[in-house]
Amino acid sequence: MQDNATEVTAAGIARLAGVGRAAVSNWRRRHADFPRPVGGTETSPAFALTEVEAWLRRHRKLAEVPLKERVWQQLVGHPEGPVTALIHAGCALLLIHDRPPVWLDISSGTDERLAALLPEALDEVLTPRALGSPCPGQPDGSRVHTRDAVNTRPSTPAATPTPTAAAPAAPGASTPADAAAPAPAEPRAALELLTASRLLPSVPLLRGVAELAAGTGARHTFEFLLGRHLDANPRQYTLTPPDLAALMAALAGTPATVLDPACGTGALLRAVASRPDRVLYAQDGARDLAALTALRLALHTRAPVHAAAGDTLRADAHPGLRADAVLCHPPFNERNWGHDELAYDPRWEYGFPARTESELAWVQHALARLREGGTAVLLMPPAAASRRSGRRIRSDLLRRGALRAVVALPAGAAPPYSVPLHLWVLRRPDRAPAQPEVLLVDAGRFTDDGRGGPDWPGVGETVLDAWQAFDGAGRIDQRPGLARSVPVIELLDDDVDLAPARHLPPPADTGGAGRLAGVRERLDETLRLTSRLAPPPAEPVPPAASGRLPLTTVGELARAGALVMRTGGHGGPARVPVLTDHDVLAGTAPSGTLPESEEEPVLTEAGDVVLPVLGGGAVARVVDEATAGAVLGRNLVLLRPDPAALDAWFLAGFLRGTANHRRASSYASTATRLDVRRLQLPRLAPDEQRRYGARFRDLDAFERALREAGRLGEQLVRGMYDGLTDGTIAPD
Repeated sequence: MQDNATEVTAAGIARLAGVGRAAVSNWRRRHADFPRPVGGTETSPAFALTEVEAWLRRHRKLAEVPLKERVWQQLVGHPEGPVTALIHAGCALLLIHDRPPVWLDISSGTDERLAALLPEALDEVLTPRALGSPCPGQPDGSRVHTRDAVNTRPSTPAATPTPTAAAPAAPGASTPADAAAPAPAEPRAALELLTASRLLPSVPLLRGVAELAAGTGARHTFEFLLGRHLDANPRQYTLTPPDLAALMAALAGTPATVLDPACGTGALLRAVASRPDRVLYAQDGARDLAALTALRLALHTRAPVHAAAGDTLRADAHPGLRADAVLCHPPFNERNWGHDELAYDPRWEYGFPARTESELAWVQHALARLREGGTAVLLMPPAAASRRSGRRIRSDLLRRGALRAVVALPAGAAPPYSVPLHLWVLRRPDRAPAQPEVLLVDAGRFTDDGRGGPDWPGVGETVLDAWQAFDGAGRIDQRPGLARSVPVIELLDDDVDLAPARHLPPPADTGGAGRLAGVRERLDETLRLTSRLAPPPAEPVPPAASGRLPLTTVGELARAGALVMRTGGHGGPARVPVLTDHDVLAGTAPSGTLPESEEEPVLTEAGDVVLPVLGGGAVARVVDEATAGAVLGRNLVLLRPDPAALDAWFLAGFLRGTANHRRASSYASTATRLDVRRLQLPRLAPDEQRRYGARFRDLDAFERALREAGRLGEQLVRGMYDGLTDGTIAPD
């Protein structure tokens, strides 16, 4: 199949050319030679990538399609879907990573030759990477190896296949004779043979992937493509953020064998995959996720990887395994987890879970796969700590010393981001503790005000310090508001409620009224500053002087070189602060994160003007020295004016005009999108620009002072309520 079979949408064309989607619509209307749609729908047409690329070059809309964007468009336009394309790309990248001479040899000929030679070459790479004995009790075929095609049905980690129907095979895949039998599906290898006919449509993509890997490396190339795919489909996958995965891995210690029975995209196992002497086991109900996990781990480590696809609770791929550690982010609130079929399963050592307690089924599955003394760390919904239907199992977990710690995370730690989730740390008991205690930790105070997520350094230090002290001594001294080891007998009441906040005393208020007096003093100062910064009464312009100024647009200024326009990316370097659209709207410091990738980030500089393109708010922010150096986040556009031609504050001020935004905005069913190129501003001499800019700068200072006054006022009111209700402040 030729490369022109790859299709690209209008959004993809806009990304290739670095413009908004409105510009693509204009090109279609104004240019009779614009490529005709070759697929898609009437409202979302698709175009041949090569035709679009040729048209863009012919009309000088771009000099060269960036290699990353070209490969990405080939991936999303793959005839069997982006997940199949990702798996094919991952297999090729593993071959390039492990045996580059073999890839150079088989890729030197025609596409047909490459497709014909690739299956055997992949088999020679994938099978050795899973060397080692299969898990106890599992036949040799359970190892990660290649046999058949891969099912690429979109799925979430929380969605497990029903026991009465096997997942549909991908086109061209061999299907077992009993695949349609109404019985629980047996676990299957995550990766199966990719035949020449299946690989031929992917050959142009694989060549592009190889070219990309030559510059950035096979591992980073796969992480870039996987991260972009996950970012483009946020509702299809339930992800475990890297910081949370690192915390869970740290709580598990230094195990030699690790299992993740609901592996998703492999974030938890990746967090422990740095050591080659570890053996990694993975399973997921979605076969595409199990395949992606196997490839991701194989690219990150030389450790043996045993990955399988199948419903873990109904069809466990590792029934004889006794691992040193189990890490798991299980699906939440699943009713169809196998309650009716698994009533007599030997894993329910601590009690048969109710239909509404799927999470307690995963807890007991994890304990059943541990060796004596092994540690399991599970991410749990907070309701699992207090639901009455689970109190008998929680009680038995406590009595027998299996549940060692419950950690309340701050909101925003993982999806669903509005709920403060819990971590349960369990240990398969080798003996009953003499005076059992359980560690309760509340890290809820480390919630971040922005959208960048929790204060992970604070969370990690607090949780790990408390756990290590407790794990060594079996108890810890009380840390008010943060951590406490509670005797099990205190928790064995009618509710067996394990929510940490209900058993931890609030921290001592060392400031009390004095602290609130300081807040009141700062509020007074801010209000006085706000009064001084308030703009003077507006004087209307005389009618004779109110003639319409000549206007220009941001697009015209960009073409003339008076400013440079950049859009926010989808990835960037690790540990670099990211300026998000929420930061721009709220006027706060950079607080975001982006998936780590080799994508070239857009770094802000002092004097840049940043605008959010979604939401309809008339906001423009001038970057100051404190914000300079942050990565430009998604849904943001950066304008970098030439100081000799444009004053930054003049530019930002006129771009905030309400009428200006209305003219430049387009409306979808649920959102408003701003086409920055259509925003207008008057043509004025530099001196006149600076006059306007000074006034706009004063308005910005007034706005920031108002925002600070509001924040301090809320802090004062909340502190007064808390002080009056807890007795630290007298009512008079």
